[in-house]
Amino acid sequence: MGDVTTLATEHRTGRRRPELAAFLRSRRARVTPADVGMPGGLRRRTPGLRREEVAQLSGVGVTWYTWLEQGRPINASGQVLDAVARTLRLDRSEREHLYHLAEVPLAPDAEDLAAGLPEVDAEIQDIIDALDPRPAVVYNARYDMLATNSAYRDLFFVPAMNATGRPNVLWALFTVGDEDCPVVFRETELPLMVAQLRSAYGRHVGEPVWEAFIGDLSAASPFFTRLWASGDVVPPGPRVKTFRHRAVGEIRMTSVSLSINGMPDCRIVAYSPADEVSTQRLAAVRAQCCPPA
Repeated sequence: MGDVTTLATEHRTGRRRPELAAFLRSRRARVTPADVGMPGGLRRRTPGLRREEVAQLSGVGVTWYTWLEQGRPINASGQVLDAVARTLRLDRSEREHLYHLAEVPLAPDAEDLAAGLPEVDAEIQDIIDALDPRPAVVYNARYDMLATNSAYRDLFFVPAMNATGRPNVLWALFTVGDEDCPVVFRETELPLMVAQLRSAYGRHVGEPVWEAFIGDLSAASPFFTRLWASGDVVPPGPRVKTFRHRAVGEIRMTSVSLSINGMPDCRIVAYSPADEVSTQRLAAVRAQCCPPA
């Protein structure tokens, strides 16, 4: 089994290195000397920057950068990749692609850290608003709530959740008592959510935001710590979950996840009543929170 895993890893790395080389060459070709304040010269056979110019501007050795662009099996740090990304004027998606090809954990850039969480475009907000009376939310892979519609806020008491200073579903579920938790069958549902979190974590190991979140939640909840230590992983998928509402009782809901173009690791999760009783109870929640004029 170990030999098979090693061969698979070597095959993946072997495929990524040529892709990395081609990607760097294509990005270098589109940046002109004038773009970076360098004289163009009269005889330039290379479209865009030369390798030695990229190396100089990035503060790395010419030989090292040449080997990187040739796809040789050399190690690169996040600091060096960020320098190359700035020189080649990579946007956020291109920077992420560079990190993946180089097999380096992606750390958030300064803009990400300043913003805290990505913003949801008005078009996406319009979509989830249009799903009302079905609850809908935009999550990232850590279950941060990036956007919600009115039905979701009515069902899950979002204002109280936001009052914690952490608009995060896992934080809310693991830091309240059983009687205040909106998820019924907590002992079976929460392990699945943690397993989904760990599945996503594999793409973000070592990233400061992720490590801080896991550390904080582990410190706040022994239950989470136990589940995290299990190492279980599962992908997101449709599920039927039972929630409790303080006014109407239990509501069974089917959840469906939809990916969002341009927002890696983010998804729309929409909930539909799973039976007629749940349909009536959800309607009662909406009528109570949004009475007719």
